[in-house]
Amino acid sequence: MLKLLFRFGTPSLAVGCLIMLGLIVKNRDWPSHLFTPANLQSFKILFISIILEAFPFILLGVLFSALLQVFVTDELIRKFTPKNPVAGVLFGALLGIAFPLCECGMIPVVRRLIRKGMPAYIGIVYLLAGPIVNPIVYTSTFTAFRTTPEMAYSRMGLAFAVSVVIGLLLYAFMKKSPLKAAPAFHVLPHRGHGHNHDHDHDHGSLGKGFRGRVASVLSHASDEFFDMGKYLIFGALLTAIIQTVIERSALESFADQPLLAYLFMMAFAFILSICSTSDAFIASSLSGMFDFGPLLAFLVFGPMIDLKNTLMLLSTFRVKFVLALIALTAVLTFIGAWLTEVLL
Repeated sequence: MLKLLFRFGTPSLAVGCLIMLGLIVKNRDWPSHLFTPANLQSFKILFISIILEAFPFILLGVLFSALLQVFVTDELIRKFTPKNPVAGVLFGALLGIAFPLCECGMIPVVRRLIRKGMPAYIGIVYLLAGPIVNPIVYTSTFTAFRTTPEMAYSRMGLAFAVSVVIGLLLYAFMKKSPLKAAPAFHVLPHRGHGHNHDHDHDHGSLGKGFRGRVASVLSHASDEFFDMGKYLIFGALLTAIIQTVIERSALESFADQPLLAYLFMMAFAFILSICSTSDAFIASSLSGMFDFGPLLAFLVFGPMIDLKNTLMLLSTFRVKFVLALIALTAVLTFIGAWLTEVLL
C-alpha cells in the first residue's frame, strides 16, 4: 500500500503543486467550497514557507552526503567510528556539534554513513540528536526563552538522553540493517550492530582527477536531492493543510489537562514539522498557555520525528523499523519531559 502511495501519489502531487503554484502566481482563489480566502492565503504562506525553510537544509545534507560518498572511504569511516558501543552511542549523540545539520538534511547523510560502514545504531543516534544537540539550535532556544534559560539546557539534555537510550536499545536488539534494500547495494547485516557495506562502484572512481570527483559529487547530490525532495513536498503539502485547519482555540482546550497537554504538544510538533532552528520561537509564543513539560516535549519530539521527515524516513528505512523508532522516541520523550518538569 505504501509503495503504491509513493509510486502514484508523487506524480499526482506534482500536478497538484503545479496547479497550486499557477494559482499563486496568477493570484487566483480556489473554489470557495474548498478554502475560504483567508484559509487559502494561510495555506499558500505555510506551504511556501515550509518548502523554502527546508530545501536549503536538504541541499546542504545531500551535498555533504555526496562529498562523503566521493571523498571519504569506507575504511576511513570505520577507522574513526568507535568500536565500543557506549563510546559509539556517545559519539553519535555529540556528532551534531561538529556537523550541525537540520533534520531535513540528516536522512541522506545518515543513509550514506551507514552504507559506508558506520554501525546503524550510531547513525540513528546522530539522526535523532543531531538536529537538537548543536550550537545553532541551542542559541535559538536560549534566545527564544531568555526569561527561562533552563529550557535551553533541558532541551539539550533530554535530547541527548533520549538518543543515547535509543542507541543502546538498538545496539542490543537490532538484528539486521534498518535500511531498505537497494538494487545497487549489497547489504551485509551484522548481528546487534546493523553494519552495512557499500559495494557498489563509487562514481568518484569513474572520473579521473579533481574534475571527475566534482562531477561525481554533483551527480550524487542531484540524485539524492530529487529522491528526498519529493517526500518533503508531499509532507509540506499535508502539513500546510493541517495547520490551516487547526485553530488556536483548539490548543487551549488541551492546556489545562496535564496528560493530554504532553500528548497534544508532541502531536502538534509532529504536524507542524517546523525546523529545529526556529521551533523554539513557536514554543515560546505558547509559554503562557502550556507548562514547562509539554513545551519541552514539543521541542524535543518535533525535531526528532515530524510529518515530513517521517515520509523521508519511510523512503530510506524499513517500515517496521520507522514505526518502532517513532513509538520509542515518543515514549522516552514523554517520560523524560514529565520527569524534567517534576524535578525542576
